Amino acid sequence: MKDTILVLNGGSSSLKFAAFQERAELHLLARGSVSSIGHHTRLHIAPAALSPEMDRSLGDEPIDIAKAFEAVASFLADHGLLRQIAKVGHRIVHGGQEFTRATLLDKRTLYALHGLEPLAPIHQAINLEIVGLASRLLPEAEQVGCFDTAFHTARPELAKIYGLPRAMSEQGIVSYGFHGLSYSHIAAKLRDRYGAVAGGRTIVAHLGSGASLCAMRAGASLATTMGFSTLDGLVMSTRCGAIDPGVLLHLLQDRKLSPDELSTLLYERSGLLGVSGISGDMQTLLASKDPAAAQAIDLFVYRIGREIGSLTAALGGLDTLVFTAGIGEHAPQIRQRICEAAAWLGVALDDDLNRDGEELVSTPDSRVEVLVIPADEERAVATELLNFEAV
Repeated sequence: MKDTILVLNGGSSSLKFAAFQERAELHLLARGSVSSIGHHTRLHIAPAALSPEMDRSLGDEPIDIAKAFEAVASFLADHGLLRQIAKVGHRIVHGGQEFTRATLLDKRTLYALHGLEPLAPIHQAINLEIVGLASRLLPEAEQVGCFDTAFHTARPELAKIYGLPRAMSEQGIVSYGFHGLSYSHIAAKLRDRYGAVAGGRTIVAHLGSGASLCAMRAGASLATTMGFSTLDGLVMSTRCGAIDPGVLLHLLQDRKLSPDELSTLLYERSGLLGVSGISGDMQTLLASKDPAAAQAIDLFVYRIGREIGSLTAALGGLDTLVFTAGIGEHAPQIRQRICEAAAWLGVALDDDLNRDGEELVSTPDSRVEVLVIPADEERAVATELLNFEAV
């Protein structure tokens, strides 16, 4: 009997995967990633039921997402998992206005999702290429898409529309929000911890190479910093974050940048990399003594602190602050500085708990509970597929 869910989560330079046995609750069989696609690629396997931890090089030559997928498929075949897979769940960044829940990836759906590639140029094409690769490898398995935008669908209308002519909003030029699968996982963990209130008025900081904040009430999205595209909101590794539209007009009209040049600037040459001139990697910047690195970190923290204030206003107060994703989980210095910026809200961090990476890192007298919860988009996808039935 085929009873395994395979989850595939592709990014611009990585491919994460996880295999779960489909029971009343999900049972993790295997988890891993192909990282640094394009240069010094590595296959890392986390310890799980069917495999011990493993880390090996895939060579120094650049590889593409298809070769990364081959490495994953080879691992799954070696451990007898390929023939057990009934469903393949795909993290897809943009679902637009149409796709708000797990959806079977048939020809019509894929055609519509390809049409959204301009709104998520870094991720969408890669996500859909992986769908094609998995469909050819596992033609009898259901291919199901789960969307980062779906979690934010139920936000109030005022949190979605821009100050543009109504016809443009009706045509889909609205705020969608992203990182929804990560936020969905955090909401589930908060319900486990707090029950139905799920932490009450909560801000979750998903801080990785892509970064955003989400304001939740009882585990439901109320507002978020990313909008129409993954460029909006916080300063990120190589993305600019929120910027005056007049700057974009200036670059197009006066500096004569082409649309492609502007896209490359905003997505790949800005953010921490652009401000520092050194790197978009937070750990590299934290280790640097260059004043430009310090300024890039300062800007990252400043913008997060400012957005926490904005989202707290939308919530009408703050009960819980959660850090997740690469920087959120592994950079205690950044957590400390953000909490200092939010001290006016009653946030008080316990330095020892924060340094040791405990789940609860706030002091007993903090008016806001501060948590560190590891991201797990793969489990969020598998959870959506657990009771999925094609309609």
